Amino acid sequence: MRYLTADFGSTYTKLTAIDGNSRKIVGTAAAFTTIETHIGDGFRDALLALEQNIGEPWLYDELVCCSSAAGGLKMVALGLVPELTSKAARMAASSAGAKVVKTYAYEISKAEQHEIATIAPDLILLCGGTDGGNKEVILANARRLIEIPGDFSIIVAGNKTASYELEEILSAGNKSFIITENVMPEFNRLNIEPAKRCIMELFISKIIEAKGLTSIQEMSRFKIVPTPYAVLNACNLLSLGTKQTPGIGDLMAIDLGGATTDVYSIAKGEPTMESIMLKGIPEPYSKRSVEGDLGMRYSLIPLLEQADSYKLSLEAEVEETELVHWVKSCTDTPDTLASNEREVRMEEALARAAVRIAMERHCGTLAKVYTPMGELFTLNGKDLTQVPFVLGIGGAILNSPNPKEVLKGALYDPMRYESAKPKKPAFLLDKRYIMASMGLLSSADPELALELMKKEVVTL
Repeated sequence: MRYLTADFGSTYTKLTAIDGNSRKIVGTAAAFTTIETHIGDGFRDALLALEQNIGEPWLYDELVCCSSAAGGLKMVALGLVPELTSKAARMAASSAGAKVVKTYAYEISKAEQHEIATIAPDLILLCGGTDGGNKEVILANARRLIEIPGDFSIIVAGNKTASYELEEILSAGNKSFIITENVMPEFNRLNIEPAKRCIMELFISKIIEAKGLTSIQEMSRFKIVPTPYAVLNACNLLSLGTKQTPGIGDLMAIDLGGATTDVYSIAKGEPTMESIMLKGIPEPYSKRSVEGDLGMRYSLIPLLEQADSYKLSLEAEVEETELVHWVKSCTDTPDTLASNEREVRMEEALARAAVRIAMERHCGTLAKVYTPMGELFTLNGKDLTQVPFVLGIGGAILNSPNPKEVLKGALYDPMRYESAKPKKPAFLLDKRYIMASMGLLSSADPELALELMKKEVVTL
């Protein structure tokens, strides 16, 4: 069996040729994604480049595709309170590959209505209330959403007792909507899979048609999925394995891109010390978070603002003004590449900072509390201090002369003990940028995908 996987990115369309008989990756190639004309043009360009690389036409039996072209689904989420349903909504959205631009809690205000209109989302996830609990907030927010202009779809995943009224309100507002199961049917119990499936279906219907992928879909019996979802599938497979073959165990992965930084954790994340108590809702075993303000080109300015330009200039051994100028140059011209040692050091410092901040946001947070039993800690999120592997993905890590130095941003910092980041992980590298491809292959041949990942993923 011969496979071809295709990842339609915002900038590049990336192809991977896989021979199931010889059980190897035959070759890879990329070409510019052609959204402006027809996305099939870029696909054919990449296929020609692939065939030139391997020296023969690639007559494949199965085509499997994913896409992040134009950033996937732009999404906002509404819930009842930030610590509960709003957080659950964000988890459902992120794990399905959507880019969550903003979350709102309680009844949205007039100003927030205008803000949502300005964001112009593709999708709104409307949550709120446990089943049988508060339904006033979700009904009020539904009435306000139908007043917002724009061609967006609404997924309702809140209190089931409000479903009849919600259907009447949204139907009257002529908005496209789906009502599914509550993301939090009971207090502190998550149920994000139904909402995640709905987000995936909307991805297919909206993004596929809007980006001209309909003709590509007709060439494959497998549904086109969001690229982050494919990467999450690959991480799950590498960690957990199959019924026949074990995986490598708990892991974290960080995908450092030009516009966003994605972090994945495949681990229970339970407290590792007796003095730690869980706080807030339990998080999923397989978790993805996406940071839209951390990236190595399009999001460099907000990254620099959060990372402290003076400290980064000391790390890079350059003047602060030189670092600021480099960031501006890279932002103005995203295809700028480091051409000397000073620029390499600046790139490395910025990349390490992006990894550090993204990991801190993904991992659980510890806080001291004082009880009659003495000093204890509460943990909000996952304790990932004992995770044995951190996998680096993405061009900014792969193309760095010192990927291990970049990944050191993922390590636990005793000076910032409140972030439950890995303490002594081994660093792994996706040396040929195949994780999305292997996530796609896992839907057709999981054993082959796992075998190839174990060969291709290297220890630094």
